[in-house]
Amino acid sequence: MRRVIVPAAAALIALAPAAPATAAGPQQKVPAAGPQQKVPAAGPQQKVPVAEGYGGAAATVDLDATRAAIAVLRKGGNAVDAAVAAGATLGVTEPYSAGLAGGGFLVYYDAARRKVFTIDGRETAPRAMTATAFEGVPFEEGVTSGLSAGVPGTVATWDLALRRFGTLSLRQALQPAIEVASKGFVVDQTFYDQTAANAARFKDFTSTAKLYLPNGAPPPVGSVFRNPELADTYRELGRRGPGWLYGGRLGQEIVATVKRPPVTPGSTRNVRPGLMETSDLTAYRALLREPTKISFKGLDVYGMAPPSSGGSTVGEALNILEALPRVGLHEYLESSRLAFADRNAYIGDIPGVPLRELLSDGFAKERACLIGERALTSPVAPGSPDGSYEPCARPGDASSPAAKAEGPETTHLVVADRWGNVVAYNLTIESTGGNGIVVPGRGVLLNNELTDFTFGPAPGDPNLPGPGKRPRSSMAPTLVFKGGEPVLAVGSPGGATIITTVLQILVNRYEFGMSLPDAVAAPRASQRNSAQTQAEQAFLDRYRSELEARGHAFAPTPEIGAATGLEFVGRGRVQAVAEPVRRGGGSAMVVSPRR
Repeated sequence: MRRVIVPAAAALIALAPAAPATAAGPQQKVPAAGPQQKVPAAGPQQKVPVAEGYGGAAATVDLDATRAAIAVLRKGGNAVDAAVAAGATLGVTEPYSAGLAGGGFLVYYDAARRKVFTIDGRETAPRAMTATAFEGVPFEEGVTSGLSAGVPGTVATWDLALRRFGTLSLRQALQPAIEVASKGFVVDQTFYDQTAANAARFKDFTSTAKLYLPNGAPPPVGSVFRNPELADTYRELGRRGPGWLYGGRLGQEIVATVKRPPVTPGSTRNVRPGLMETSDLTAYRALLREPTKISFKGLDVYGMAPPSSGGSTVGEALNILEALPRVGLHEYLESSRLAFADRNAYIGDIPGVPLRELLSDGFAKERACLIGERALTSPVAPGSPDGSYEPCARPGDASSPAAKAEGPETTHLVVADRWGNVVAYNLTIESTGGNGIVVPGRGVLLNNELTDFTFGPAPGDPNLPGPGKRPRSSMAPTLVFKGGEPVLAVGSPGGATIITTVLQILVNRYEFGMSLPDAVAAPRASQRNSAQTQAEQAFLDRYRSELEARGHAFAPTPEIGAATGLEFVGRGRVQAVAEPVRRGGGSAMVVSPRR
């Protein structure tokens, strides 16, 4: 999003337009200096999608958030400090995608320990939630309700990350976000459009309408938007610490809002109350988990383990591709189709997820045998990750759970510092605008993350709700290593398309030979074990006829994902990459363009 911090009386500042996305295909070799790099050097009020330099780098969807990360790095903070500062700032400038009342997953490479750590900050269901809690609830009613609000994990993630791996206090890390919330940012078209799309439900809550619909309408493009209540909330959180949320006054206010949403008098919306209690907040913990890891073309690829399905599904698809004699777009789509069948059948916050077998070479070869010259017919059946693999197993009964709809929101950021530490961090409040309810007086939207559970009835589905359970996620923050050293970090928002976006970028980069900027900008398609593959128009314009001839069917979609990534390009130089166009274009920066 094109935003800048502005003083109270500042005029609208024009920002440089993003470069157009390329249509580079998989059979084209793209020169190292792609067209996205031919952007004029960023001035103080500009953002650009690609930056190269030294001393650290960051990329987010938003200029203010990227600036926050770079400012922390320049003052001696490390990648974790910078990631928390950027994440908190996104809670101000991208409040419909992220915020302190949400959750997420953070993957971190610690250069001193030479080890990858992951933090699971996924929201949890209240202890009172059962497997049947959403049965009979229309999905749209679940989206805008207290019932869909999960116990927040973002603040616990920030706290754990800073205590274990950072150098700043939470209070220090929140300062850039406080400044942006206080001074304001210029409303761009994306922010306006997202507000307008949510206006009907925002007006049904007094606190939300007051903040996001001033004078009864979305703030106009070019106006300065401030959130002083959120600035005060961040200040108090910095002073009092995470306990203020997890059992303290802020937590009590969140629970009161969940249980008694501030519905506008006269509203006809059926707003279901939630089940959250203060004891749920007190019991919440962000968790350190072992990452997923697979080997692909001489690289080690690390991702997020369950309850995220990102690491397992990206990893399985890459394993399938490596088992094939050749790889093109047809094979990319088919590997994703098969991996999603297994994701839907086996991944959830349950004991006994067969993760080792799902990521085994034997299972990948068995699944790869199903890929032929023509597209498979979805839904394809899940495989049997049982440790006993045939040279080419026959497909079984296609009775695996179907993939459910997931919102296109969430956000992702990457940071690297001068010491070689790297962070890939997805954070979210689920749908665009979360559940639509702002906590009165606090300036923060609640999440509706529990809609990521399967509503049911669905016996045997690993993603049914349950007490204290974390809903399955598609977030896929990913780190790639060569010879034990980090070479690339990448991730994206986009619901279930997160997985295919990350997978396609890795395929573009390492199978099709694109530069990272071109791999990010290239047109996308997303196959998730469905009859039709979602695809951007640029993808259809270039590849539709040849893929339809092989049995693929397509459904056009305006946009898939909004990725950020970085790559170490040699001799201490790092390249930070954001989208040139999607979601208004992103912001990439480095600490210094020269040594």
